[in-house]
Amino acid sequence: MMGWAIAILFGSAVVLLILSFIKTTQTNSKLEQQIEHVSINVLNEVHGLEMQLRNIQLDAEITAQQAGAVPAESEEREMLREMLDLYKRGYSIESIAGKTKLKPIEVEQMLLPFTVQKGERGLVAQ
Repeated sequence: MMGWAIAILFGSAVVLLILSFIKTTQTNSKLEQQIEHVSINVLNEVHGLEMQLRNIQLDAEITAQQAGAVPAESEEREMLREMLDLYKRGYSIESIAGKTKLKPIEVEQMLLPFTVQKGERGLVAQ
């Protein structure tokens, strides 16, 4: 009698273990599907952003070409990008001049079109 009880309990434990394993596998499968879905959405969004960035770059190049501006890959353009980045991050004209090995007046002249406020532009135009 005692042997039968132990056998039944052991059999029940095995059945419950198998059911638990199946349930865990199903849950993991659903979780993997959700992760894959999120990954695909993120990749699609990144692709969309890359396309927008490329369009912006092309538009900027077209605008610069139409305006007769400096070519996009020139050394002067690279230096201007670096100076504008430093200026927008709060560096002083003097520290930018030190980093670019230019005179402060040269840095100021190069950054002038980007530092003029809208109100000041209106005053200059009048």
